[in-house]
Amino acid sequence: MKFLIITHVDHIEKANNLYGYAPYVREMNIWLKYIDELIIVAPLSSKRNLTEVDTFYNFQNIDFREISSFNFKKLSDALISLLKLPIIFWKIFWAMKESDHIHLRCPGNVGLIGCLAQIFFPKKIKTAKYAGNWDPRSKQPFSYRLQKWILNNTFLTRNMQVLVYGDWEKQSKNIKSFFTATYSESEKEIITKTGLKSSIDFMFVGSLVSGKNPLYAIKLIEKLLEKERKVILNIYGEGSEKENLQNYVQQNHLQDFIVFHGNESKETIKEAYQKSHFVILPSKSEGWPKAIAEAMFWGCIPVASKVSCVPSMLDFGNRGILLEMDLNQDVKQIENLIAVENNYKSKITLSQNWSQYYTLELFESEIKKLLFK
Repeated sequence: MKFLIITHVDHIEKANNLYGYAPYVREMNIWLKYIDELIIVAPLSSKRNLTEVDTFYNFQNIDFREISSFNFKKLSDALISLLKLPIIFWKIFWAMKESDHIHLRCPGNVGLIGCLAQIFFPKKIKTAKYAGNWDPRSKQPFSYRLQKWILNNTFLTRNMQVLVYGDWEKQSKNIKSFFTATYSESEKEIITKTGLKSSIDFMFVGSLVSGKNPLYAIKLIEKLLEKERKVILNIYGEGSEKENLQNYVQQNHLQDFIVFHGNESKETIKEAYQKSHFVILPSKSEGWPKAIAEAMFWGCIPVASKVSCVPSMLDFGNRGILLEMDLNQDVKQIENLIAVENNYKSKITLSQNWSQYYTLELFESEIKKLLFK
């Protein structure tokens, strides 16, 4: 099988290996176990260095076809992008023509071009991973809504299975509710947390950007400190808002309670989940929030906003705390849970049982079904 990946993920070539964003590459490595040849159409970066959040494809002799990055954020960028688009479309079109299975990664600018190009190949076997918020009621950029409309349209998009997070009403036969996984059956274990009487450990894991809303996590901790709770927040990730967040922490004298760790390895994050009591994710938008599912696997209670499939992941509050995005109300929710340790332990059991169902072994078995119908 000649398998084609169309993605917006920036790649790096180093020491005869091809690297990309680790969660995405680890997932694709599972797909690649069952193919013979691989074509990747994606941007290639020469300006950034490898970090802890990059890993390499476990596949030899990749046919990598570089395309330019593009965006329409500014008028000058839009004009340059319009000149690039015919070449990008042509490269994607010919890669699709040569392949046996077309796999799109959406949403994204490259994914949108892929959505348009795949219309010309109605008989080819196709899959798309829509890693964003599929909720039809959510406010999203026009390009995202356009991708969702094309993928959901059974006249324009044929012979396609579109993997989305959550179950949504009025979806076409193209749409398949799916999940992702990080840990294997062999990693399952019962985690014993320290009691809530002493210090309570919170985590934030993700990009430090406005969409992830890390400042709200810091303000939650600040409010708990005002109520004389012994709490600490460990922040894992990098992003454009980091300096602003650090300034806020310094200006409000929170340095002893808010710790910035930057990007860390998968193993370091795993150990942090195992010892932490809560993970905070006040995002404005999500697909499948990996940090929530991973934290639950290790008995770390999620405190998360009501976006995408998060309410169903948390069983509408039975497996965690759903944020109202009102500081006083949300602090009260956390305090109520802390006050009754049996309720806290019950949520740990429920959340861990749910998350530990979605193992890498189950994920791989579902991927095989998609490849070999």
